[in-house]
Amino acid sequence: MPARTCREALMIRSALVAGFVACAAVAPAMAQGQPQPIYSPYSTPVVVTQGEAVVKRAPDRAWLTVATETRDARAEEARRLSAEAMTAVQDALRKAGLGDDAIRTTGYSLTPEMDWKSGRGIVRGYVVRNQIEVRVDNLDQLPAVIDAATTARATTLSITGPRFALKDESSAQGEALRNAVTSAMNRARAIAAGAGRTVGEVLRIDDQVSTPFPPPQPLMRMAAAEDATSTPITPGEIEIRATVTLTVELR
Repeated sequence: MPARTCREALMIRSALVAGFVACAAVAPAMAQGQPQPIYSPYSTPVVVTQGEAVVKRAPDRAWLTVATETRDARAEEARRLSAEAMTAVQDALRKAGLGDDAIRTTGYSLTPEMDWKSGRGIVRGYVVRNQIEVRVDNLDQLPAVIDAATTARATTLSITGPRFALKDESSAQGEALRNAVTSAMNRARAIAAGAGRTVGEVLRIDDQVSTPFPPPQPLMRMAAAEDATSTPITPGEIEIRATVTLTVELR
């Protein structure tokens, strides 16, 4: 091929490449200047609202955590003292009217207590912790149960709680959810009316229900407590909170 023809072919090819590059650069710029569609899983306009509701109930159940702690220079003796202490606690709880199904062990540990000298650990004794969870289904019985647990002698005793609850929490949760949906629907109708529209079918509902409990607090920690007046307990009320997110068709 003559040299001139080759040069002309190269010039034409360069011009074509430059044209393609220019088109590729201009196309996104043109697209950016145009309105972009917003993706929606629904084929019709919708309104999304939230509704909240709180239902209060008087508790009819309580939970307590009772723990004993014993120490001795010998592991076997610390274990024996712990067994005696927890047996005394559980016997007292049963005499107060609790059944075997209302008491369960939730923790047990036997660990050495160490002294450190010159970077070396020396065992100076052993500590045994035994912990049970107690369910009280009659709140009038709760003060007597707490008082009965303190009858364990010659040991360190701790009682944490009470944590109040409902035997049938589902009914209260259902009421809270119904009220939350009603609240969300009222908000959706108000929004639709403000836009000159009405609400149609409910397309989606997401829910969340919670029963916030305050962290359990130690009621007492004692060693060989003396008899005293009955422990006063005020159950108060339990709050069940429900939140729903509602997606409704706009017409």
